[in-house]
Amino acid sequence: MKGRNLKKKKPSAQQTKGKNNSMKRIAHDPFFDASDQKRRRKFDGDEDIESSDNDGGEFDSEGEREEGEKDEEIAETPAEKKKRLADEFLRAIREKERKKEDDESEEDDEVRREREGERDSLIAKILQQEQLEESGRVRRGIASRVQKPETSAGFRFQVKHRQPVTSVVISEDDCRGFSASKDGTIVHWDVDGGKSEKYTWPSDEVLKSHGVKDAQGRATRHSKHVLALAVSSDGRYLASGGLDRYVHLWDIRTREHIQAFPGHKGPVSCLTFRQGTSELFSGSFDRSIKIWNAEDRTYINTLFGHQSEVLTIDSLRKERVLTVGRDRTMRLWKVPEESQLKFLAPASSLECCCFISDDEFLSESNTQGSSALSWVNSVAVCRSSDLAASGAGNGCVRLWAIETESKGLRPLFELSLVGFVNSLAFAKSGRFLIAGVGQEPRLGRWGRVAAAKNGVALHPLELS
Repeated sequence: MKGRNLKKKKPSAQQTKGKNNSMKRIAHDPFFDASDQKRRRKFDGDEDIESSDNDGGEFDSEGEREEGEKDEEIAETPAEKKKRLADEFLRAIREKERKKEDDESEEDDEVRREREGERDSLIAKILQQEQLEESGRVRRGIASRVQKPETSAGFRFQVKHRQPVTSVVISEDDCRGFSASKDGTIVHWDVDGGKSEKYTWPSDEVLKSHGVKDAQGRATRHSKHVLALAVSSDGRYLASGGLDRYVHLWDIRTREHIQAFPGHKGPVSCLTFRQGTSELFSGSFDRSIKIWNAEDRTYINTLFGHQSEVLTIDSLRKERVLTVGRDRTMRLWKVPEESQLKFLAPASSLECCCFISDDEFLSESNTQGSSALSWVNSVAVCRSSDLAASGAGNGCVRLWAIETESKGLRPLFELSLVGFVNSLAFAKSGRFLIAGVGQEPRLGRWGRVAAAKNGVALHPLELS
């Protein structure tokens, strides 16, 4: 397992030595050896966690179309689009080969079979390469291709919010973005067209039918304060969490609320979907990590270990979860075995982390700095690539190249904004970077930049 350091320090698992924006690096550990002997425990009936099997809000495209909804109003999911493009690609190749066969009808059968074998081999190589990149086993070289922008180029604001943005996420196809703010607004917007639509919070009656116990309760009245978002790989579900202690599930294609998961005893501070699945992880100020199934609308398990608030969570394809908290620890969880590996940081707090690959990850720590505005508030990695970014409270966004040989980070250049950079997200293609900006930090009001704009800023990345 290898971690990375924004200042190229290499701390051990027992004692972390680093400065501001430090990453974690450890040697191989038996913890990371695959093991299928121990499986995840089932729901304990004595645990005071409720789940709802109410199918009334479950998405059913056929049923909705029967009720009169037009087909064109339902957007194509990334998974459906990927399958359609793959089918079209294969059909185009086969059609091209058929035309060649028609033009060369007198060609020897042996030569024809040889050509067909070469064609199938080429298709297999293309699909294999795509699968390796998708799984993260092959790292795309994007950092060396990113061109430093001209002085006139910069971030452009895509969406405006009334209060500071707390979270931004992008769909797998890079076509749609989602942002949330402290005023409870959740916005769904098109990356290219810029068209945006707000999600509407349901009535108290609907919330009760979707799993909320007391829609008039003190915590629920603050549900408009959203802290975290996560979007599923298939483009069907959007999850949100905030001060109301519930994990809310939304249908992306209809923008309707479909479920509220109870169970957390504190604000829900972070969310992530396991890639390629409907498995959802949530972290909370109650120091726990809970696992849900968005497809079945069920609770699965709870992970304990943090001694203070959980602030950030991330997951890739494997059943592993990376978390950081205010207890100065970063923890890597092996979910089926319910085991964890703990890293202790010298900083007063760890606030953000993300995976580079299944065995490498980034985190930040605020150990030094003359001003709290210089603290790193967010980090992001372009999936399956060597490009990373970090954002601070002074509006500085730095791009980094992840070096394979030296196991370090090399600074590329800086991008400037005004305000707290509370969230970052790369397009999967590496074509652009989005930043959630606000006048205040994501998890407090200890600082304020009056000149900042509350919104989502997008910066195109030119690749050579």
